[in-house]
Amino acid sequence: MEAMEAILTRRSIGKVKPDQVPAEIIEQILTAGIHAPNHHRTNPWRFFVMTGEGRNKLGKVLGEITEAENEGLPADELAVKVDKSSKNPLRAPVVIAVGVEPSDKGNVILAEEHAAVNSAVQNMLLAAHSFGLGTVWRTGNICYHKKVAEFFGLTEKGEILAFVYLGYPDMEPREVNKTDIESFTTWID
Repeated sequence: MEAMEAILTRRSIGKVKPDQVPAEIIEQILTAGIHAPNHHRTNPWRFFVMTGEGRNKLGKVLGEITEAENEGLPADELAVKVDKSSKNPLRAPVVIAVGVEPSDKGNVILAEEHAAVNSAVQNMLLAAHSFGLGTVWRTGNICYHKKVAEFFGLTEKGEILAFVYLGYPDMEPREVNKTDIESFTTWID
C-alpha cells in the first residue's frame, strides 16, 4: 500500500474479530512506531502489548479506577459502570498501550516527547492498516490516570497516551468527509 493511499483510507475500526494477530505483524507495527520523528533521539515511547489474559489484567485496573471515581453512585449503577470499564480491553484481541517516558536531559522539551510518541501511534495505525488490520486509538480520562501508569511501571513523569485496539475488521469503515485544506491553510510568501 502506498503511503498516501494508507493515509487517505485509514479509518478507526471499532469492531474487530476475535481472531489472533500474528506476533510478527505486531512486531512490524511496533517497528513502524519507533521510526517516528524524535527530537534528540530520546526514544520516549514505551509499548505494552496485551493479548489473552493480559487484557483482563488491564481491565481489572480500569474497573478499580472506575469504582474509586464513582463511589457515590447507587450500587447497581456502579456495578454496571465497573463491569463495562473492566471489559473494555476485551473489545479487541490485541491492545497496545503506548506510553511516554520523558527524558531527563536538560535540553529536552516535554511537549516534543509527547509529540514523538503521538507520531509513533500514527505510524502504528498506518502500518496496521497496511496489513489489513483495523485499529482504534482510545484514550479518555482513565487512560491518563496515574494508576494506569503505575500498572505499566512508568515513572512519575511517564504516562500512557494511547490504547491502540487492534484486530481484523468486523465492520465496513465509514466514509469520512474531511474539510478541504483551504479552510486550515494560510500560504505566506
